[in-house]
Amino acid sequence: MNIRKEVIEAEKRIKTYIRETPLDFSSYLSQKCGANVYLKLENFQITGSFKIRGALNKILSLNSQEKKKIITASSGNHGIAVAYVLDKFDYKGIVYLPKNTSSAKVEILRSYTINIKFYGDDCIETEKFAKKIAEDKDYIYISPYNDYKIIGGQGTIAIELERQLKEIDAIFIPVGGGGLISGISGYLKPERPDIKIIGCQPRNSPIMYESIKAGRIVELKSEPTISDATAGGIEVGSITFDICKKYVDEFIIVEENEIKNAIKLMLDKNSMIIEGAGALSIASFLKVNRKFRNKNVVLIISGARISLNKIKEVICN
Repeated sequence: MNIRKEVIEAEKRIKTYIRETPLDFSSYLSQKCGANVYLKLENFQITGSFKIRGALNKILSLNSQEKKKIITASSGNHGIAVAYVLDKFDYKGIVYLPKNTSSAKVEILRSYTINIKFYGDDCIETEKFAKKIAEDKDYIYISPYNDYKIIGGQGTIAIELERQLKEIDAIFIPVGGGGLISGISGYLKPERPDIKIIGCQPRNSPIMYESIKAGRIVELKSEPTISDATAGGIEVGSITFDICKKYVDEFIIVEENEIKNAIKLMLDKNSMIIEGAGALSIASFLKVNRKFRNKNVVLIISGARISLNKIKEVICN
């Protein structure tokens, strides 16, 4: 599959429905770390995260009958994105959520007409169950990451980055199932192999990192993490594994306190609320910033959805 071509087609399909999010120069991080640091603010995207890009691209690529029978699974942001698209075009669907889904994301989902169901304690359990239900009912299952149309949509961020910044040396990208980093790297790397693609994961759920190390998708229990949007397992046979193996130059693993400090930093220095997954790129860059002195570095801020209780926990940490 030509991911670059898929991303270009996705951009044509979805560009009238999404925002081109800002690429903000961070004076604080640049001065602190001796690099030119830019924040790609997907927390300002419609529905509060990058996930709307993939959801739109996938759903708009379906035929009229397929759009009427959609099932998905999500830890929150993907489900919100699918719900938004279905409401916008007056279609119905079902979203399955893990039982421990963030209350902030569940509350947002309840404002849409999508049918909400809960299953499992880990997103991979939820995904397997939802996929089986879709097969039994002859519905269309929309994966949060394991789909070229989803990957293509997420990769449209890379097209925007090309317009917004001429020279890019490294991009730090949050990683869960790998749809976001697959889209960005799959678009950029074939033409610009010099750009370093850095995957960012929490120590409490580094499934893609451990899978790449092992040479196969591994099953590992995730511990609770404030980066709930990247937590949980990866579907066996996911196309994102091979893409990450091919294009991701390095993974950075961060601790919970490092993620919380990154959220706090954005509150303090930018007066901006971001979710745990959105803070992964900041926390990871701060951990290894000496390697990127005098470089142009982009940090993907992937989302904004965080509960008030989590914000209190961060502030009081």
